[in-house]
Amino acid sequence: MTDLAGPAATPPSAWSTIREAIRGSHQDFTEGSIGRAVVLLAIPMVLEMVMESVFAVTDMFFVSRLGADSVAAVGLTESVLSLVYAIAMGLSVGVTAIVARRIGEKNHDAASRGAAQGILLGASIALVLGVLGVILAPRLLGVMGASPAVIATGSGYTRVILGGDATVVLLFVLNAAFRGAGDPSIAMRVLWIANGINILLGPCLIFGVGPFPRLGVTGAAVATTIGRGTGVLLAFSAVVRPGGRLLVRFRQFIPDRQLMRHLVALGSSASLQFLVGTASWIGLTRLLATFGSEAVAGYTVALRMVIFAILPAWGLANAAATMVGQGLGAGKPDRAERAVWTACRYNLGFLGLLGVIFLIAAPGIAGLFGHDPVMAHYAVRCLRIIAVGFPLYAFGMVLTQAFNGAGDTWTPTWLNFVVFWCWEIPLAWVLAKPLGFGSDGAFIAIAVAFSTLAAAAALAFRRGRWKLTTV
Repeated sequence: MTDLAGPAATPPSAWSTIREAIRGSHQDFTEGSIGRAVVLLAIPMVLEMVMESVFAVTDMFFVSRLGADSVAAVGLTESVLSLVYAIAMGLSVGVTAIVARRIGEKNHDAASRGAAQGILLGASIALVLGVLGVILAPRLLGVMGASPAVIATGSGYTRVILGGDATVVLLFVLNAAFRGAGDPSIAMRVLWIANGINILLGPCLIFGVGPFPRLGVTGAAVATTIGRGTGVLLAFSAVVRPGGRLLVRFRQFIPDRQLMRHLVALGSSASLQFLVGTASWIGLTRLLATFGSEAVAGYTVALRMVIFAILPAWGLANAAATMVGQGLGAGKPDRAERAVWTACRYNLGFLGLLGVIFLIAAPGIAGLFGHDPVMAHYAVRCLRIIAVGFPLYAFGMVLTQAFNGAGDTWTPTWLNFVVFWCWEIPLAWVLAKPLGFGSDGAFIAIAVAFSTLAAAAALAFRRGRWKLTTV
C-alpha cells in the first residue's frame, strides 16, 4: 500500500491517517507523500514517548511526597542509570540503522537477523551491568555526592533499578527494531502497557496501598522494573509471532560474529555519543550537589518535565531516522533529506509550543511536586531557563537522529563531545562559580548548549557526507 493514487483519488483525511498510524500502517515508506509518511511513523512514536513522559512525571509526583532526600536519591540514581541508557540507546541506534536499511532494500530476512543479534548482544551486556549495579549501589550514590541520609534512603531504590537494567536495554532494542522496520505502533502499545502497569503499581508499593507492602522510594523502583519487564515479554512475543514486518526465528539467535561485530561497531560509537551527552547531565548534577539537596531535588523535578517535553519530540526524531535508513536502503538519498527537514519543521512547532507553556506555567508545574519552597524555586528557574533553548533544540535532536538513521554515528558523537563537554560543562562551572550565577549558571549553560548543538548539526548535515554511509 502506498500514497500513490489516480488523479481523481480523494486524499486521506486527517482522522483516517491518525487511525492508520495507531493501528499500524502497511505503507511502503520509501514511496509516496513524504509528509504523510513522516506523520504515519511519528504519531505512534510520539504517543509512545508521551507515555514514557507521563510515567516519568507520575513517578516523581508520588516520590516527591516522601521528601527531598527521596527525590534526590531518584535524581542521583538516574544520573548513574543514564550510563545504562547510553548503552541501550547506542545499541538501539545500531539495530534501527541495520533493520531500516535492510527493509529499504526489501531484504526482510536480513532485517530480522539484525534484530535477533541485537537482542542477544543487549541481554549479554545487561547481565554484566546489572550484577555490578547491585553490588556497587551505595558506593555509586556516594560518588555522586549523596549525603548519608540520601544514601540510607535511596540504596534500595538504586539496587533495584540498576539490577533490573536488562528490562531497560531489551525494551530499547526490541522497540528500536520495530521502529526501524516501520512498525512503530507495536512499540507504542508495548510501552503503553509497560508504563501503565508502573503508573498503577507505583503508588501502591510506595505508600503500601491495600495488600501491598509500604516500600517507600524502593517501591517506585520495583514497580518500574515489573512494568518494563512485562513490556519486554510482550515485545519479544510480538517479534517472534507471524504477522508483522519483522519475524525473528529462533535459529537467527545463533551468534553471527560478523553481524555482531558490525552491531558493536555501530552501537559502541552511538553509545559513546549518548554517553558523552548523558554523562554531561551527571557532571551538572555533581555541580548542583554543591548547592545542597534542595538544588538537586529542584533540578530533578525540572529535568523530569524537560524529559516530558523532549521524549515526544524524540518520536519525531526517530521517525526521521527511520525515513533516512529506509530511504538510503532504497537508493533515494534526496527523499531521505527532504523527510528530515519536514520532521524538523514539525518538531519546531511541537517543542516551541511546550517551551512557551513552560515559561508561563513553571510555578504551577513545580507546585505539583511538593510544597518545599526552596526546591520549587530551583525547579522554576531551571524550567524557564532551559525552555528558552527548546526551539533550536527541536532541530538539533532531529538532525542528530538523522545521522544515526544513516549509520553515521560518529558525526553526532563528536558534536556531543564538543558541545556538551568542551562547551557546556566548562560554561556551567564558570557561570555558577567564578561569575556567581549559582545554580542558574548551570541552567543557562544547558540552554546555550541546546542551541549550539542545533547550529553545528545543521552545518554538518548540509555537507551531505551521511548519504555515503554504508551499513
